[in-house]
Amino acid sequence: MKLRVIFAFFLTLNGMAGYLFAKDDTVRWNEHRSAHFIIYYKDAPRDFIKNVEDTAEIYYQEITRNLGFTRDKSWSWEDRAKIFIYSDADDYVGSAKQAKWSHGAASAFEKEIRTFPAANGFFDSILPHELGHIIFREFVGRNPYIPSWLDEGVAMYQEKAKRWGANKDVKKAMEEDRFLPLGELSTVKLYSDTERELVDLFYAEAASIVYYLISEHGEFKFADFCRELKDGKHFEKALQSAYIRFDNLDELNKTWVDYLKHR
Repeated sequence: MKLRVIFAFFLTLNGMAGYLFAKDDTVRWNEHRSAHFIIYYKDAPRDFIKNVEDTAEIYYQEITRNLGFTRDKSWSWEDRAKIFIYSDADDYVGSAKQAKWSHGAASAFEKEIRTFPAANGFFDSILPHELGHIIFREFVGRNPYIPSWLDEGVAMYQEKAKRWGANKDVKKAMEEDRFLPLGELSTVKLYSDTERELVDLFYAEAASIVYYLISEHGEFKFADFCRELKDGKHFEKALQSAYIRFDNLDELNKTWVDYLKHR
């Protein structure tokens, strides 16, 4: 769980997308179009850009499927998602005005991702993570009752290593009396100077609870839950509608904790 990817996402969700990416109209971008993406790049190798296209198209289908979502419309023509590939870390930090620790960032509602070729975990982490944010928010919309951990958990679920490794980290936090119940987790706000231990715990728990909801109760129930959120329902009302056994957040927390204790 790394702060470099995370903080940019929180800026986006808090309505600061306009400040997230600097406008750089002086740059001449090369353009590569695929079925669902427009990839802008400066001097990245063509084989790398082709790999970005192929991988992004696979994730486009895979993420929608593993969340149980159905599409109302396809990303086509000018509605395609945009991926900006900066030349290197310095260009990304300087031109996109990103923090030095950041390797990638997404603006969910504008369907834009910005990163650079040598970003750590580009294909296995950054690309699926940021696309997870975009696809989730495209489906549920701007419901203000969605807790940050759910947004982040959905994105983390797209990173297979994070999906499968989070339970171990959460169980360790339980043993060390550092575990945050979902009620507390829902109040956590992360900033650039937040202690790393809290950052790691937040993302581990976010990934674990989403993994629990999908793996133990199925992607179709999760999709029903998200449809309730899409209709503007409060989080707990949506939870009750989709998961009859969960009367509230405390009930979800209890069953999740019991699940972890027996893993």
